[in-house]
Amino acid sequence: MTAQQHDESIQAVLDDIGARAWVHGIDLDHPEREVAFGADDPVVAASVFKLPVLVEMCRQVSVGTLDGQQRVRIGADERRTPGGIGLSVMLDEVELSLRDLAVLMMSVSDNRATDVICDLVGLDAVAALLQQLGLPGTVTPGDCQWLFDSIEQDMAGQDWDAIEPGPDDPRLSVRAATPLETIRTTPRETTKLLGKLWRDEDLPADACAQARHILGLQVWPHRLATAFADDSVTLSGKTGTFGPVRNEVGVAEFPDGQRLAIAVFLNTGSASGRQRDADRAIGRIGAVVAEQLRAT
Repeated sequence: MTAQQHDESIQAVLDDIGARAWVHGIDLDHPEREVAFGADDPVVAASVFKLPVLVEMCRQVSVGTLDGQQRVRIGADERRTPGGIGLSVMLDEVELSLRDLAVLMMSVSDNRATDVICDLVGLDAVAALLQQLGLPGTVTPGDCQWLFDSIEQDMAGQDWDAIEPGPDDPRLSVRAATPLETIRTTPRETTKLLGKLWRDEDLPADACAQARHILGLQVWPHRLATAFADDSVTLSGKTGTFGPVRNEVGVAEFPDGQRLAIAVFLNTGSASGRQRDADRAIGRIGAVVAEQLRAT
């Protein structure tokens, strides 16, 4: 399949659902082999931003700045960052280790666990790491609560759930859905960061191993995983979901040893909560990318 053909295949998936996408795929052991579709455009990261937070946490644990086994207490009376799962919805006091907080942050995308880790790690440290790794287009100006605060300000008292979907839906134009006004990245920078983790490159090897282990614990099987027909392909990754945004990034490892990093960022133009076709489209696009890279 030529570059034009895979572009056409990706566009055909998008035309089916009326969405836009930005995509990058790369063979981690042969980086000259790639699939790029808007790969250098800024995109809304949504919860994909938890990936660099995880990397910096693992790095700090490796160098001794943080202790992965340190106990962290989240009081019952503490403000819980909004989110539909994990610590965000728990009512009572919780105490667990930093490294177990990271599992919650990545496996079920726990927003409160993320913000606790952001406080301990420091977003300035995350930003410094991204610059050091040559990822200037990945920008993390705030944590999950920062995102929700910006949404509340932009909605100006309107009830998010009461708004009817449509072309004038104000949920589509909030800052959190606008790449240059929120936490952002690019598909190419995302696969570059995944490549560093899988090659133990520019980071401590034990930090990379810990990050890879945690990324392998993600529980969501409904997006990128659907690109692969059976369980012989191991997938490690991170989803991101907000309003019209549906993302997933990850590394697919094949029985023959080939390793592909794939990043798919989708904007559906709808803020509806359940978007089955969009979730499936990420898998369909992932399959196009994998087919091209496997055939190269």
